[in-house]
Formats: sequence, C-alpha cells, structure tokens
Amino acid sequence: MHTYENTIEIQNFLPHRAPMLMVDLILELSDQKVKTVFEIKEDNLFVADNYFAETGLIENAAQTCSAIVGQTFFLDDKNEVKEDVGIIGFISGIKKINIHKLPKVGEVIRTEAVLNSRFDSDNYCICTMKCETFVGEEILFETEINLFIQEK
Repeated sequence: MHTYENTIEIQNFLPHRAPMLMVDLILELSDQKVKTVFEIKEDNLFVADNYFAETGLIENAAQTCSAIVGQTFFLDDKNEVKEDVGIIGFISGIKKINIHKLPKVGEVIRTEAVLNSRFDSDNYCICTMKCETFVGEEILFETEINLFIQEK
C-alpha cells in the first residue's frame, strides 16, 4: 500500500478490531467530511473469488462514516483521544445504494463521506451520510446511510 502522510489511526474513532476492521487509515477528517483508505487483502472476511463483496463495501462505508461522529465520543475537550471509551453503533437504515463494480484483492479503495444531517442527545447520535468509494478515480460504490451511535 502507498505510504501516506498526516494520517489518523481509525482505531482512535471505532471500537472495531481485526478481523472486522474495514478501514486502514483516515486521510482527512473534519466535522463534516472524512476520507479513508483500505487495502483489500486475500484473507479478508468479505473476500470471495478474489473480490471484496458488497457487504464489505457497506461495512467499509459505515466505518468510514462513523469516524465523523466518533470524534464526539472519542476525543476530549483538548482533542486528545480518550481511553477505554465504550460505544455501540450500527446502520439503522440504507436510503440508497449503487454498486458499480467490486474491488479486487490487492486494490486500495478510497472512501469519502459527507455528513448530511445529525441529531445529538446526551449519550447517542443519529446521523445521515452520503458515501462514495473509489479505486483511483473510478467510482465503485455509492450509498446514503443512517447510523445510530450510543455510549455504553
């Protein structure tokens, strides 16, 4: 995989760990946008017949999107990573999905997401995000999803 500068470890914003971690690095992160990369490896749970399956693309999109909202739960007032944060999160709805092409083993996908709307309460967040996944400049996947994230 290409070496990237100024990246953020996705583990700082997600409770996921291998083998369910479907994002390698965050390239860019703000309150409204996120860009991630993920190398498709042969031993990935969602690889079949040398292709990354649709469910893998959906999980990659959800993990990418949750990094935007995850900041709220995983960073303190000084923007430092909190230790031992317990959250649960899940896709509460998929409004739209278009799969144009599946990536192959060995390819690196780039996923970009934008926050459309967000509702916060004291210990949970509901949000809607638009997400696209690419290999190079070729679009593979588009979705608009709702996420629910809550502190344990």
